[in-house]
Amino acid sequence: MTDGPQEGGPQAPRTFRRSRARDVGDAVTSVFARLGLVPGTFLLTTRGRRSGLPRTHPATLVSLDGRRWLVAPYGVVSWVHNVRADPRVLLRRGFSRQVCVVRAASPAEAGPVLRQYLRQSRPTRPYFAATLDSPVEEFVAEADRHPVFELVPYDTGR
Repeated sequence: MTDGPQEGGPQAPRTFRRSRARDVGDAVTSVFARLGLVPGTFLLTTRGRRSGLPRTHPATLVSLDGRRWLVAPYGVVSWVHNVRADPRVLLRRGFSRQVCVVRAASPAEAGPVLRQYLRQSRPTRPYFAATLDSPVEEFVAEADRHPVFELVPYDTGR
């Protein structure tokens, strides 16, 4: 077992739970992302897998080796189920809008992306067993708990 996210020995990663505080935090972050004020954070809109209605959440993207990646730091949550059902997503930030298609990353691809994500997104660190100093292999081992998707621009054919 690896050292947990805090110093002082092994610790299991935190489990994500929805809460009123989380919903308020997401709403505030969404306002700032909509205005383009949060670096690297976009509004991710997916289609609800059951309702077919648009569902929007703030999401921090990772740019690595000229490619953009979407990370599920809290595990397999609702938007992950939605993109697995319909891989088309809308990204918005400020006045920018882009439709993309997501492609699930292999664990080997996901490892370096998860490592980079942890470096740029401090609030999500407690949800990972790997730490900033962990080798990439420990992030590869976490890929099943933190899905990673490559964002590919969607060609509308126009």
